[in-house]
Amino acid sequence: MSEPKDSLDWRGESVTIAEVLAALTDIRRKFAQAEGGEDDHPHPRNCVMTLVAVVSTEADERKAQQVCTAIANHHPSLAIVVREQARVADHIDASITTPAAPPADYELVTLHVQGAAGEHLAGLVDPLLVSGVPTYLWWLGTPPFGSKELRDALQIADALVVDSARFERPYNSFLGLADLTAHTHRHLGLSDFQWARLAPWRETLAQFFSPAERRRFMSGISEIGIDYAGEGRGNRIAAALLVGWLASAQGWKLQRAAGGAGGVVSAQYVAEQWRVVDVALRSVPKARLAQGELGAVRVAGTASGITFKVSIQRDPERPRRPAPDIGPLEFRHLHRPGGEDDAGIELAHRKAAQHREMVFQKRDVLHHTATGNAPGESMPRHPTVFVRERRGDSSLVLLTLIDIGGADTLRHVQRIEPEDDAPLLLQLLATGANDPVYKRSLEAAAELMRAL
Repeated sequence: MSEPKDSLDWRGESVTIAEVLAALTDIRRKFAQAEGGEDDHPHPRNCVMTLVAVVSTEADERKAQQVCTAIANHHPSLAIVVREQARVADHIDASITTPAAPPADYELVTLHVQGAAGEHLAGLVDPLLVSGVPTYLWWLGTPPFGSKELRDALQIADALVVDSARFERPYNSFLGLADLTAHTHRHLGLSDFQWARLAPWRETLAQFFSPAERRRFMSGISEIGIDYAGEGRGNRIAAALLVGWLASAQGWKLQRAAGGAGGVVSAQYVAEQWRVVDVALRSVPKARLAQGELGAVRVAGTASGITFKVSIQRDPERPRRPAPDIGPLEFRHLHRPGGEDDAGIELAHRKAAQHREMVFQKRDVLHHTATGNAPGESMPRHPTVFVRERRGDSSLVLLTLIDIGGADTLRHVQRIEPEDDAPLLLQLLATGANDPVYKRSLEAAAELMRAL
């Protein structure tokens, strides 16, 4: 074992948890003294939570370390990354990394656990936990649902964070996740990265029904259709979660469900006054979507004699149209619409009009400001305008189409943010990883999955 050094980093091989705790305590003491100075009281490090990440591969270890470090800029924390390695011998290798000064404010403890020690996760990390702050257990990969190891670990945790999109044997593992609420303490929070990725879909549907004049449509929903990538039943998790969210919010009761060839699923729910809601899921391949990701959602129905339909498409097809006339030749080639659909053409017109105004009405002032030359001198004949693409990766685009009665179709294009783990984890932790809407949606989704 290496002795703790004067720096705020430490590393040890074949150590005990008591030795790791002693090194961590010594680092905290040095930090407090350095912050306080010679004439002031020691300043202990801030800590608002403990995040325990359990990994099984070197790649996941690096990922967990990077994410824990990134979120520490927002939440001062103690992060413990536990990597279970092959059963070679019963010993622990450990390291501690912590910045010597703000703005980053975290402690990162990495434990390489070999042999039987890996079966006692709770006993390993419990001595290191900070009292008085919540403890989140982030399990990268698939937790061992139903095992004593997981049950013991959850006894010391306030919440379990998983990514059901990464589960091995996803169908069975998802049902194991849903069963946790019946076998763990009642205050345990559950969070799922996949649920966070569904936020743009849920928010778009909620926004459709939010105006007062459209709220009656909620009691008139009769059809729901969802397209997803991949054919296996484990790829239906995201679709089932979205259906579970709608069904649990409206109090629908599942009557029957059946799965067919090619990933087709048909289900029937009963709403108030025995109104039937038909649900259809289907597998539709899309090159830029990963297995299990949603490609489209359609909700339709009738209320007060008015029909309605809202359709949300990810990575929508972009029909080609004749190039629009947006003015003189120099403006046409400087402001080409990216894709020439309605939104692209409208944006090209807008940019060309703005460009014409700038060049012909304010050219002298702009040129003088940019170059320092007197107005009219060294004026470029063809000023260059750099136009950013309206959208690059169209897999990050949602197209919403709304039809109400006989009115014209309303169209809305939005860009969704890339699904990086750090902001998704921050989003989940912002609710304390205890979201009752997710829990009820999870239960309803599991009911649908079991019926197939």
